[in-house]
Amino acid sequence: MRLHHVQVSIPADGEDSARRFYGEALGLTEVPKPPSLAGRGGCWFRAFDGEAVVAEIHLGIDSPFVPAKKAHPALVLDSAQALEELGARLQAHGFEVSWTDRHTLEGYERFHCRDPFGNRVEILSPPAG
Repeated sequence: MRLHHVQVSIPADGEDSARRFYGEALGLTEVPKPPSLAGRGGCWFRAFDGEAVVAEIHLGIDSPFVPAKKAHPALVLDSAQALEELGARLQAHGFEVSWTDRHTLEGYERFHCRDPFGNRVEILSPPAG
């Protein structure tokens, strides 16, 4: 068994803000939704390792919308350097990054951030050398 995707709720008409965060700031690749689902709104993103899909996040319209304060996707990077770089990129795009829990999960370094809608996102990496 393996995980296919994580569904994250966004408010109606939130696609452009989602693209700015998940696409531009996080660096995920937007992929088209299947035609049977495209009329529902939202957007889908993937991370690739070469040709292989290694993470997929589906952003779906939820009304009424309530952000996920605790539930969250967690994405793993290859190195602590990549973690630092992504944290800086998110901040450069105007998103707050919290390093408060950086060393609180054995075997990882991490930070938390929130998408434009208040949904929590965790980014992890192996610890620095």
